[in-house]
Amino acid sequence: MPKVTLRSNESPEQLLRRFKKEVMKSKVLSDIRRKRWFVSKSELKRIEKKKAIRRMRKTTRPRY
Repeated sequence: MPKVTLRSNESPEQLLRRFKKEVMKSKVLSDIRRKRWFVSKSELKRIEKKKAIRRMRKTTRPRY
């Protein structure tokens, strides 16, 4: 769990901004979103395969 302490001469807005950065770095929210629903291993493989196909299409498409 990310923690931040108030520094001397630091406003609450700056403290909150630093806390948000720490939360993003620790990937807490993304883990919570990912674990919200149970997804079987076969379903995960299927989803990852779809993502890989999309990435390949994106990199190989012609640029004008």
